Amino acid sequence: MGVGIMKAHRYTMKWDLDVFFKGGSQSKEFKQYVERLEQDAQTFDTEVKELPVTDTEAWKKVIRFLQNIGTRLSQAHSFVSCLTAQNVKDEQAKLLQGRLSQLDAVLHRTGTRLDQKMLEVSEKDWDALLKDSEIQPVSFKLREQRRRAKEKMAPELESLVGDLSVDGYHAWGDLYDTIVGRMSIPFEEDGEVKELSVGQANNKLHSSNRQTRQRAFRQLSEAWEKESDLCASALNHLAGYRLNLYRNRGWDSVLKEPVEINRMSEATLQTMWDVISQNKAKILEYMKRKASLLGLKALSWYDIYAPVSTKEQKVSYDEAADFITEQFGRFSPAMANFAKTAFELRWIEAEDRPGKRPGGFCTTFPESGQSRIFMTYAGTASNVATLAHELGHAYHSYVMRDLPSLARRYSMSVAETASTFAETLVADAAIQHASTKEQKIALLEDKLQRAVAFFMDIHARFLFETRFYEKRSKGLLTAADLNQLTLEAEKEAFQGALEEYHPHFWASKLHFYITGVPFYNFPYTFGYLFSTGIYARAQQEGPAFADRYVALLRDTGSMTVEGLAQKHLGVDLTRPDFWQTAIRVVHEDVDRFLQLTEK
Repeated sequence: MGVGIMKAHRYTMKWDLDVFFKGGSQSKEFKQYVERLEQDAQTFDTEVKELPVTDTEAWKKVIRFLQNIGTRLSQAHSFVSCLTAQNVKDEQAKLLQGRLSQLDAVLHRTGTRLDQKMLEVSEKDWDALLKDSEIQPVSFKLREQRRRAKEKMAPELESLVGDLSVDGYHAWGDLYDTIVGRMSIPFEEDGEVKELSVGQANNKLHSSNRQTRQRAFRQLSEAWEKESDLCASALNHLAGYRLNLYRNRGWDSVLKEPVEINRMSEATLQTMWDVISQNKAKILEYMKRKASLLGLKALSWYDIYAPVSTKEQKVSYDEAADFITEQFGRFSPAMANFAKTAFELRWIEAEDRPGKRPGGFCTTFPESGQSRIFMTYAGTASNVATLAHELGHAYHSYVMRDLPSLARRYSMSVAETASTFAETLVADAAIQHASTKEQKIALLEDKLQRAVAFFMDIHARFLFETRFYEKRSKGLLTAADLNQLTLEAEKEAFQGALEEYHPHFWASKLHFYITGVPFYNFPYTFGYLFSTGIYARAQQEGPAFADRYVALLRDTGSMTVEGLAQKHLGVDLTRPDFWQTAIRVVHEDVDRFLQLTEK
């Protein structure tokens, strides 16, 4: 992957949303689609209300309806999330988001009613129902839903929770988008002060020029400081809502919901963090060497994701697309064909322009059998990695597209498996194909930055959030309190290795404000290490592993992570062995980096 010249692109960098609904947030077609969904939601509610719990055929009809309406609602949510991401000032899109939240509440109420119906079925009849040939493929999800229903409050209370959460719980989460949308970061470049979006300013933290990184970090910190009171209110109320809900359900651990959502045990989560904590010394060696290469005594927060090479190599979007497709093909021709389709049919929004929200994501349009990828591409090695990562997510959805809707609902922990696997395929190939030692070092270092993110940065987020909930259970926290908690967590996670930390990180990170998934952090580290272990297996077995890999991905919506690992890899995730093997792969990368940078 050589040095590209940023020029006219063969592949378009703006996605195509019109293929779903023409006209964006003003789409009449989409408005009619939502209206039909709203009508069907009411019909579905009636069907569930009148469901005779001993009638197998009636159950089959309701489960078909459940999957159909779930697929269409997911399609609608994906469309609106794309609209709000591509233009944070699209007010009409925000109104559509609010309308879908109302629809979510209606279906939450129906879901609660359905849970109650499930609980009315005897164990014997329930087991018989799940063995029916039509129901069996989605039996894991239904069994899970019934078990979770047993641990909730009375149905009328759970329905009330759904109704109140629209203008309470979810509204506090939406406040983050409002805050980011109005933020503008003044940044001087080439003698001219430009107003950058948060996403554009964040990209500056990857600059090879330390003064640029420092200025961007200072400007971002100052901007988040101005919004910290609002952010503190949002975070306090989100946590307060959850804590009160958990208390009323009789749940005694804030981790109960996140581990349940991620289909793993607390034992697996604890084992993973224990093994990581015991193996940070090697990562610290890498960080120390990187600081030395940058001419620093120690790294600061804004140096973590900086390139070690002063020659910032830009990779054109076309080059990145071709390289990713080629490397996917070395592992699996099917994966390469998929990537080519995504680029050619404009599944990707990558243009670097103001007004976009920060970060990157992949969202699935299940009714259409397609995905859309969102990012801001500026030509860095990190951007190439993000592009490969998000394509991995899209491939995961693609190989499951023919499964029943309920069997496609995999947890976030395994969602990061395919993305990280794809990213590693491309990163290792880039290192191998590098034409100079300097390029090899730069690419290897970019890969190791992700190890720091998963072992240190995300560990800090996990420590912060765990302690935040503990303190929040005793009362509200001020912005200053949250700064202090963040600082303490970062120092512990990075084992004191940084010179300057990021106390406003709690305010800036979208993941803390996402209402759908609490503790939106550890699944990334799980996915990274789980994927690294799978990648090690793929390296051993070669192309023959491609079919087994797809089989594993197809099972992700129908098994716990422990079951998945046992069936497809023959390992026990509650024991340290698998995690140690995965970390060894990362340590080998550190050793290569240390060897290449030895003076």
